[in-house]
Amino acid sequence: MSSGTDTTTWSGQWVSEHAGVELVTRPGSAPVDELVGLAVRRNPRRVHLIVSSVLAKHVPVAPSVARRHGSDLGALVEQALDGARAEVVLGYAETATGLGHLVADRLGATAIHSTRRSGWSALSFEEEHSHATTHRLQPRELSLLQGTGPLVLVDDELSTGRTILNTVRELHAISARPAYVVAALVDLRSDDARALADTVAAELDTSISFVALLQGDVRPVHEPDAEVRAAVAADVALTPSGPERASEVRTTFTWPAGVPDGGRHGLGPADADGFETAVAALAAEVGDLVAGARSVHVLGTEELMYLPHRIGEALETARPALDVTVSSTTRSPVVVRDDPAYAIRHGITFEAHDGADDGKPRFAYNLEPGRFDAIVLVVDDATPVDGADDLRAALRTLTDRLVVARVAEAGA
Repeated sequence: MSSGTDTTTWSGQWVSEHAGVELVTRPGSAPVDELVGLAVRRNPRRVHLIVSSVLAKHVPVAPSVARRHGSDLGALVEQALDGARAEVVLGYAETATGLGHLVADRLGATAIHSTRRSGWSALSFEEEHSHATTHRLQPRELSLLQGTGPLVLVDDELSTGRTILNTVRELHAISARPAYVVAALVDLRSDDARALADTVAAELDTSISFVALLQGDVRPVHEPDAEVRAAVAADVALTPSGPERASEVRTTFTWPAGVPDGGRHGLGPADADGFETAVAALAAEVGDLVAGARSVHVLGTEELMYLPHRIGEALETARPALDVTVSSTTRSPVVVRDDPAYAIRHGITFEAHDGADDGKPRFAYNLEPGRFDAIVLVVDDATPVDGADDLRAALRTLTDRLVVARVAEAGA
């Protein structure tokens, strides 16, 4: 059973009327609104936000739906590789870390994703329009980035492609590769942006090919009006409106030493046995803690998307009658409107809990009060044992049962 379908559509009427942009499908593609819609975010560099109905980021989605679309995207990558084998798949933080893993699963490749967390990095690159612009790559072994075969880069959507080209330049300087395949759920680049990718490929003497499930454009209609400018400028705290109602259970799951819990440092086929065993044990423990619930939402935290997805997937498989969805918290400040035609209808604001000292709030969207019998919050050891108190307090107003699953190596 699942309420997280891939049939969600939003007309985007308010965004088109007030922000002055609309989504247009390119000839030969299925309609782009089958997979994405529009919202407005509080970022003057680019006020519109592309929201996916299948990514499991801003919108709760059944794990099987996210898996199917990630696998379909991986199939397009396989076609583009034309028999060549990609050893590494790079997903972009924070939105596409889970999607990158799903594509890597299809290809049998090592997944790594960029991070906004501090620390040593092999390279960094910029995402100019983002709310947090700097990405870092922190592979556990530099050799992961030094191969000579094709490399796959995965993002949820392509609007300009500049971040992709910035990354390719940096990676190519470390290890020149004959080909790069860029994969996204939706490719919304303009003709000029597509031409620029060809120019960069020629400059680097390499191939950069692009695949996407759907093709479209973001068409400007007029400048954002006063209503949108005011919404973007407003400092609105998305505070819960009701009292705390949930019982809370917290558990720290001891993750096996030497086994990555995701792709921040690289997660590959050699890690599969230890990872799968740990996921099965953690999912079984979570399943016991949500016993009796009819609807369960598994909430990842920022870049930590793949492990929560796998927990949700295990619950969905083991208990077919259970309504399971997954999504993740985010750094993106989005304007919330309780409007069925708008992609972001509910939100909560809370303080960062993973050691990031940037003074910026975090958010979770579309977790309407009473929608889920239980919410499972998944954090890693960057969150202290008693951490995420601001987020936990907000979640306790939305559900009857809150399970906090902290994943940490022994002693962390």
